[in-house]
Amino acid sequence: MGWWRRTRGVALAVMMGVAAGCTAAHAPSSPRGAGIYHEVTSGENLYRIGKAYGVSHNELARVNGIHDPNRLEIGQRIFVPGGKRTLPVSLITPKNAISAAPEEPIDESDGNAVFIWPIANGTLSSSFGPRGQSFHDGIDIAAPPGTRVSAAREGVVIYSDTLRGYGNVVIVEHGGGYATVYAHNDENLVRTGDRVRQGDPIARVGNSGRTSGPNLHFEVRKNNIARNPIYFLPSQLAQRAKDKPT
Repeated sequence: MGWWRRTRGVALAVMMGVAAGCTAAHAPSSPRGAGIYHEVTSGENLYRIGKAYGVSHNELARVNGIHDPNRLEIGQRIFVPGGKRTLPVSLITPKNAISAAPEEPIDESDGNAVFIWPIANGTLSSSFGPRGQSFHDGIDIAAPPGTRVSAAREGVVIYSDTLRGYGNVVIVEHGGGYATVYAHNDENLVRTGDRVRQGDPIARVGNSGRTSGPNLHFEVRKNNIARNPIYFLPSQLAQRAKDKPT
């Protein structure tokens, strides 16, 4: 009987250890290799998750054995190969993108609604819209490394960190549901929680993340939907005012 109790105790301990290993998010013996698990929250899909972590949605579907990338359940755990920490996907990536010009007026009576160019003397190197099999959620502005990046509008920094695809990135939240994104920075000059005024320096141009050269990736989002920044910047606003019938 003593032998049985000892044997049974060892068997239970082994079973409990195996069970614990199966539920661990960072199990060292995982056949998938290094990575983390991301828990799906409301409004997320494989495309948004992949964009945040710098992994294609096709790769996420393959690794996780997902046959329909559009069908995820809240609370579902998605293995992200190469991931080192969980990320706030809903904050980092937009819900979707709209190419059409905004219908609502952009300039408001508070005098703060008009956006300014984040770089004073840059060259538009990539536009907003489809790019191969993906979608470019902003514009790229080429400039020499170290060039000052300014806040396009007054707001609060809600994210200042490093991401695999974006490199060093700053996200500023403004009033009226607007937010702007500044990526590929050589360095971020602000921290999460900082309040910035329009024109304040928030970063310096670099080529961090996935990019072919020094540039600023700039996004304008309204209610977390990516919009074409050109429609919100001064020259475009001036042209729209000229075209408006009197």
